[in-house]
Formats: sequence, C-alpha cells, structure tokens
Amino acid sequence: MLRAGTVTVNIAERANAAMLGVALGDALGATLEFMTPAEIRAQFGVHRDITGGGWLRVKPGQITDDTGMMLALADAIHACNGKIEAHACARAFDTWMRNKPVDIGNTVRRGISNFRLTGEPHVKHSEEAAGNGALMRCLPVALATHGADFDTVMAGWRAQAHATHHNDLSDQSGELFMRLMRAVLDGASKRQLLHEIAHPFAKTYPAFAFRPKRRDYPSGYVVDTSQAVLQAFFDTDSFEECLVEVVNRGGDADTTGAIAGMLAGAHYGPGALPARWLNSLDPAIRERCSREGAALLQFSAQAESI
Repeated sequence: MLRAGTVTVNIAERANAAMLGVALGDALGATLEFMTPAEIRAQFGVHRDITGGGWLRVKPGQITDDTGMMLALADAIHACNGKIEAHACARAFDTWMRNKPVDIGNTVRRGISNFRLTGEPHVKHSEEAAGNGALMRCLPVALATHGADFDTVMAGWRAQAHATHHNDLSDQSGELFMRLMRAVLDGASKRQLLHEIAHPFAKTYPAFAFRPKRRDYPSGYVVDTSQAVLQAFFDTDSFEECLVEVVNRGGDADTTGAIAGMLAGAHYGPGALPARWLNSLDPAIRERCSREGAALLQFSAQAESI
C-alpha cells in the first residue's frame, strides 16, 4: 500500500491512475508538440490547462497516438486473455491505424505497413528505430505482467515493441521503465526509484543518465524522452507539476507528457489527478482509462512465460 498524503492507495487504483495519467499527459502536451520553450512562454506563459489546439488542432481533451496505441495494446492483451502475443499486438496496431488516428509517427507507420505486406509481426533490427513510439504505449505490458519474472516482462515488451521499433536503445528504455513501473506499483518511494533503479541503470547504460543536464525540447529520440521524463518526475513534488514541467519543455510534448503521466500517476495515485484536467478529457477515454488499469492488472496473477 502507498500513502498519498493521508489517503491509502492500493495497486489497482495506482494502475488506473497510471492509465489516466497517460491520457492526461497526452492531451495536455498535444497543444505544445514541436514548439520550443521560448515559443511556449511567448504564447502561454506556462501552459497548465488542457485546451486543445497545437499543430494537430486537437479538440480540448482529445488524445493522440500515445493513448490510442496504448489502448490498442490493451485490446490485444484482452483478446489473448492476458498474454502478450506478437501477432495480436501487430493486428491491434493495424486496426488502430485503419481507423485514421489524428497522428502517427513515421517509424510506427513503417512497422504497421510491414506487417500488412509480410504478415510478420516484428520488423528487422534498425539503428534508425530509436524513437519513443514503443515506450509511449508500454503501460499495458507493465500491468499485465506485474509480478511475473522479469524475463516474462521483457518478452512482453519485445512482443509489442518490435512490431514497429526493433532497436537496442528502445529496448533499454523499455527495461528501465518496466523496472520503474513494477517498483512504483508496489509502493516504492521516489528515493528508492532514484537510487535503486534510475541511477544504477544509468551506470550500466550511460546514455540514460539524466543528471545534471536538463533536457529542453526533447525530440522523439527515446533517450531524450527518457531523460526529460525522469528529470521532471524526480524534480517535482506533485502529479500536476511533473506534467506541467515536462510538457513546457516543448518538443515531443504529447509523448513526454504521456510517459511522465504514466509514472507520476502510479506514484501519486488517483487523488492527485487534477479534477479540471479529468473534466476536460474526452469522456469515453476518461471512462475507459479509469477502469482499464485494474482490468489489465488482473491478468498479472496468471502471467506466464511467453
């Protein structure tokens, strides 16, 4: 059990808060995607509310590819009764793309197109595939495999990630955030997350060191994304300030917001999610995310090697 202020938060609540956190960070950050910090300051001062707009001209509370692919992955896991199966993941992503999402990254598009042409659920390893598209959608894996041995967790990661992103840095980011999410769901403190996971991981994989350099205008490169998210999470003291901090750095702001929302949502729990943001979120997305985390977590008890 984890205490948020005086409120005890259980693991199912943290799982739901993480799902909602992805959607909230996505919707908050979409307004600022591809803007520089200077442009953001000139137009908004500090962007703190879910207002829509941006280069995608999204409606207030509308989500983008980050949340859309996360929910598609959840669909694939449900279809396989909790298993994370590569063909099911690729089919779910294909269905998502056929529904004409508001945005789709080039690496994701190429991977799904490869599946359509070949039937192969995994793309070949590529040094050019170090984007953040596999990381942004990874939460269902962390939930459905929670408590399983870590080889099973990473097999689940690869089953979904390699549909579009088969790259060592992408896989390393997956290992880092799978470890962080497992610990935070189990109630680890922020100090434990920092000193027992994040810093030791950076010693093994120096590309993921995030101190002392501040990462402004993080690109879609998964290392930039990881550094920006970790800096914002560890340097703030609330869910709202974490997300405000990271999206106002601009760049790939919907994705940094989504991933920060995943981690911060699980850490702070549902009571920390701003009511005004929840009220602004697309009602159908809000309703699904508010229960999807707990639904996926139920599979973790039966998780087995993939």
